[in-house]
Amino acid sequence: MPTSSHNIQLALNQHGIVSVSSSIIMTTTTEESEALQPYFDFDVPRNLTVTVGQTGFLHCRVERLGDQDVAWIRQRDLHILTMGASTYTSDQRFQVIRPEGSVNWTLQIKYPQTRDSGVYECQINTEPKMSLSYVLNVIELRARILGPSDIFIKSGSEITMVCVIQQGPHELGTVFWYKGNTLVEPLAQENDIHSGDRGRITIETDWTDALTSSSIHPSPYDMRRLGRLVGACHERLQLVTVVLR
Repeated sequence: MPTSSHNIQLALNQHGIVSVSSSIIMTTTTEESEALQPYFDFDVPRNLTVTVGQTGFLHCRVERLGDQDVAWIRQRDLHILTMGASTYTSDQRFQVIRPEGSVNWTLQIKYPQTRDSGVYECQINTEPKMSLSYVLNVIELRARILGPSDIFIKSGSEITMVCVIQQGPHELGTVFWYKGNTLVEPLAQENDIHSGDRGRITIETDWTDALTSSSIHPSPYDMRRLGRLVGACHERLQLVTVVLR
């Protein structure tokens, strides 16, 4: 709490009368001054990975901001992207989102590219300034089906095809298989994938830190109708044509 001191002064005027004046001086300790400062909420993710074109959000929570402002700064060139609710860049992909009365100052990055990867700072304009660093990783997923683009097999034979996605954590590397233009969807409570009518297609997916691998195994019945498979990752497609002999 602030402390006070009582200052008393005595003065003798020309008539020999003593006058008394007093004042109260309020002081604040260093600890109390620091306690009134804004502070960051560290319980937020500060390492974000998104794919090219996927909107990214960096969340900065500032408590007890008072009359201070929050800025977002790109560390590589020290460019001020936003200050308060205002944007200070001509790049319209960057915008700060803060609902009225909220402690959240969220930097939104639309259509991110790999060049946007790097460190961003959430900064409070105190003296000295306070800042918290965030890391944005923008990756370009690469999907490919292993083997040749044209596969020739005999009617009634079996085949297994594998689609892999490199450069991405598994939550970003979802593989979608298509039969023609139709998405092959899973049946509830089963590991197999229904391909329509009587056939059944088995799909198995494995994840590692940097690789997603999905293998598809159509039944011989499906192979007679398959024609073409597409391994798809977001907008990255690779076609494989299956030709029956």
